[in-house]
Amino acid sequence: MLRKAFVARDPGRMRLRFACRAVLGIGLAVVVCGLVGHSLVAAITGGLAALLALFTVTDPTVRGQAVTTALLPAVGFPVLALAALLHDHPLARDTAFLAVMGAGVYARRWGPRGHSLGVFAFMAFFITQFLHTLPGQLPELYSAVALSLLAASAVRFGLWCYERRLPAPAVPAPPAGTGLARVTTRQAVQAVTGGAVALMAGQLMSDQRWYWAVGATWWVFVNTASRGETLVRGFRRILGTLIGIPVGLAVVVPLHGAPVPTALVVAVGAFGIFYTASVSYTWMMLSVTVMAGALYGSLGVLDPGLLALRLGETAVGALGAMLAVLCVLPVTTHATTDAWIQRALRCVHACTEEAAARLSGSATADPAPRIAELEALLGRVRLSLAPLVHPLSPLRARRARAGHVLALLDECAREVRGLASVAADPEASHDARLAAACWRVENAVEALTGRTVVASAVPAHPAATEPALAHLHSLERALTELAAPLHSPPGAPLVAA
Repeated sequence: MLRKAFVARDPGRMRLRFACRAVLGIGLAVVVCGLVGHSLVAAITGGLAALLALFTVTDPTVRGQAVTTALLPAVGFPVLALAALLHDHPLARDTAFLAVMGAGVYARRWGPRGHSLGVFAFMAFFITQFLHTLPGQLPELYSAVALSLLAASAVRFGLWCYERRLPAPAVPAPPAGTGLARVTTRQAVQAVTGGAVALMAGQLMSDQRWYWAVGATWWVFVNTASRGETLVRGFRRILGTLIGIPVGLAVVVPLHGAPVPTALVVAVGAFGIFYTASVSYTWMMLSVTVMAGALYGSLGVLDPGLLALRLGETAVGALGAMLAVLCVLPVTTHATTDAWIQRALRCVHACTEEAAARLSGSATADPAPRIAELEALLGRVRLSLAPLVHPLSPLRARRARAGHVLALLDECAREVRGLASVAADPEASHDARLAAACWRVENAVEALTGRTVVASAVPAHPAATEPALAHLHSLERALTELAAPLHSPPGAPLVAA
């Protein structure tokens, strides 16, 4: 786990830049709030708003990111007001919290922007519970949030906008469907159900910190698409919190709320959240727990019992999420994984077609966008198979098959990238055998995705020495080998339903 978080590859130092920019943006937001005379509560609210803006806004283009960031107050301010006004009306407050939770999950159907706005709306309600916000504090909080978003945007889109020099990342469209066949609709129902269970159990544990349980349920659902993913995420959330509690006690308690060292701990926690988020959810949760402990220390309410309560509320929230995904409109891991694998395979074929067309002399063919799409789809496949390849999975045979599938898909991606690099060479010439090789790749993909395969009259190919043919032959071999783990034994799913 240590190696995964701190030795994981970081091409282009993207994670490092992401984390450093976040610390700079959040720090500037808090400083601006302090300079205009806002209270500590308002400064914390502003800092959390900046963190969310820098963390959750993931539109593929810089312009899209700027638009989404500008829209955050449109959903955040009304929710802040609603939560503050309902503070002394528990039943209405709880009902509204669950409604915001369901709407936030449902909003994922509109892609990254819907996801970002949904997260911000939920966290706006959560922050009012965290800080016990009252209606009289709203003008100051609105000002703090607005200033913090401006400060974070100045850093992200002005001072350090490294994305302008990078190609826009591919964002796979969510699975299609209508009504309860749509994954986001089913997950919205699951989230509300799990949130209700967590809310009731959390209030039995503490009538002051119950919202931690609801927050745990919410974050377990974020970026998951099946019950297997949700179960693994819940386990990792509990584990990260469990490790973070003694670390937080050891680091935060001796500070006694001193402003400067506490601010440094918060900065380190924020850095850890951003730096480890894409490689280890456990380490991200450890960072969140340490940062939360530092914030409570700055407010003068930290003690070991509070952190122990956080662990209990986190466990209750994760359990609520797990019960919901197992019992309410379950989205099976097998169905989700199969859909992503099929989309990845079809993208392999599209990449091959574009590269072959480029080699044939087409000036408009460009495999690069398809390569980016394939990388994004393979990321979704890895996420979907994470429950099965987890070291604690008891299904050893299925774990081996899933690992074999991932290895072969990675090999396909390597060969496609190699083929695209050959096609990019202006001196690369077209070989008549490319058409036959591409035809065999198409047949291999159709066989794996369950489509009708036309009988081939093309003889077995000899060993290829030219780069393009070598990549195509290796790709065909990997696709052929995929049939065994995907379809053997006949009809058996890759993962448990």
